[in-house]
Amino acid sequence: MEIGISTFVETTPADGNGPTISHAERIRQVVEEIVLADKVGLDVFGVGEHHRVDYAASAPAVILAAAAARTEKIRLTSAVTVLSSADPVRVFQDFSTVDAISNGRAEIMAGRGSFIESFPLFGYDLNDYDELFDEKLELLLKIQESEIVDWKGGHRPAIKSRGVYPRPVQEKLPIWIGSGGNQESVVRAGLLNLPLVLAIIGGRPAQFAPLVDLYKRAAEHGGNDASLLPVASHSHGFVGESDDIAADKFFPSMQYAMTVLGKERGWGPYTRQGFDALRGPEGALYVGSPETVAKKIIDLRKKVGITRFMLHTPVGTMKNHDDVLRSVELLGTKVAPIVREEIAAWEAAGQPAN
Repeated sequence: MEIGISTFVETTPADGNGPTISHAERIRQVVEEIVLADKVGLDVFGVGEHHRVDYAASAPAVILAAAAARTEKIRLTSAVTVLSSADPVRVFQDFSTVDAISNGRAEIMAGRGSFIESFPLFGYDLNDYDELFDEKLELLLKIQESEIVDWKGGHRPAIKSRGVYPRPVQEKLPIWIGSGGNQESVVRAGLLNLPLVLAIIGGRPAQFAPLVDLYKRAAEHGGNDASLLPVASHSHGFVGESDDIAADKFFPSMQYAMTVLGKERGWGPYTRQGFDALRGPEGALYVGSPETVAKKIIDLRKKVGITRFMLHTPVGTMKNHDDVLRSVELLGTKVAPIVREEIAAWEAAGQPAN
């Protein structure tokens, strides 16, 4: 069971009040978070790509490269790379470079993305939304498989027997598929024998178990060994000294960020009552003491089949960055050991590894 962190590098007003943190400062903070995550023994850190004023990470590979030079063991991934509006050749080159700097710790998490700002920015038509992703994923996988590439598609110039460099340190640069729970994307990942990441940010996480089952059945249908495919989740959360302390520190920035998105997407108001319900035993918020968060991760592993858990923290910009660092520290030193010990015992008792 792998435990890690994901972030979108938000630059909203701290806790919804006061001045907005600069993009430069927030990027430096994230590098500090990754270095700490490595120090406290976390397995993976992911940085998501966005192209709007309230997010600082339009180039996750650059941030991960900065962290790669200062870390030793932690795996470094995008979360996600918006592949539909990117050039797969450049994506592969960027993350192969991160792989070189980190000596084999880079990954790509490819997805459509939940925001659309990158499409007009890079000159793509939203009417081609699905077709772009399918075509570019095909090219990215071809580059992963072969140094010399022959490829032709409809939205990018053809490649005729050209090499793509540098090649990664790893035999194959890992490519994960990120999904918000769409059945089509889950089936595609299984058929292509690619690891799956589910964004579980609302409702009851246990409801995602049928999707994981569908993914594994698709993998087997495609002639793949589903038991070898890891399944990850990414969920909002924060670890504090106690349940109440964690909730009180995390709620203001979470409320502000979700209210902004809610206005854009037609959601209702984000309230403390709803927040508290989601951080309950069956909810999708992993907010609380180390023991509380560990128990929810263990339940997710046992009920849904997740083999990598990524805590998305912070959501929005928290007033005191030391609180974010403390959450990272607690996740690595307190939560992860509890989860690993319990899951190892559970699997040793005859439960499936995946």
